[in-house]
Amino acid sequence: MKLQSWMSRRALAWGLGFAGVLAAGIAAAQQAMPRAELGAGMFRIEAEVAHTFQNRQIGLMNRRTMPQHQGMVFVFPEDARHCMWMKNTYLPLSVAFLDAHGKVINIEDMQPQTEDNHCAAAPARFALEMNLGWFRERGIKPGDALRGVERLPAAR
Repeated sequence: MKLQSWMSRRALAWGLGFAGVLAAGIAAAQQAMPRAELGAGMFRIEAEVAHTFQNRQIGLMNRRTMPQHQGMVFVFPEDARHCMWMKNTYLPLSVAFLDAHGKVINIEDMQPQTEDNHCAAAPARFALEMNLGWFRERGIKPGDALRGVERLPAAR
């Protein structure tokens, strides 16, 4: 019984250590993202830029809050009908899919902790995630253009 208890404690310690390393890796990847200022009408957006494969995979996972005028812009290496999902994402979000010039293609609302696909209605180069309803509350709709996408780093 003593050996089994020791093994259980060791397995628990290893598991907790692994979880800590994983969480630290996610936090480091999120902290390493550059930031960019985008404009939507008269509104300024401070966006984290997910331009690497790893950053695009992690996105806003495990975040519990996000300030009102902050978001995350995903920079894709090619124009395509990209899709987003909300696995391990605790914030309700709206995503605007943008073409290479920053024109809004479509906006989708996404609920936390779901694996439903939310896709661009036409080939998109960028996706901008903001708090749920942010675009609607400001009258931003398909066809509107966002400023600043030309200054975003290229996808890697």
